[in-house]
Amino acid sequence: MEITKEQNGTNLVIFLEGRLDATSAPQLDKEISSSLDGVTNLVFDFAKLSYIASAGLRSLLVAQKRMKKQGNMKLIHVSKDVCDVLEMTGFIDFLTIEN
Repeated sequence: MEITKEQNGTNLVIFLEGRLDATSAPQLDKEISSSLDGVTNLVFDFAKLSYIASAGLRSLLVAQKRMKKQGNMKLIHVSKDVCDVLEMTGFIDFLTIEN
């Protein structure tokens, strides 16, 4: 998986490309823990994310819990396949998703 970031003040966009699974989730966890200080608006751009597994869902949950305390978080450009996983797992109920 490839992770790219764009930060503008307190706004951070994280672009994910490839598969977010048990192999790549630790990389995202590291990015989240080192990048969110002072961020009040976090956006995950899933335009190039082809797959998400339970380890990736856990990473999103960690980010959501942290951002709930310091601002907001949303997912954009979520593919149908990834959206189906979010729906089946109930994550769609508490994550903000904009397509």
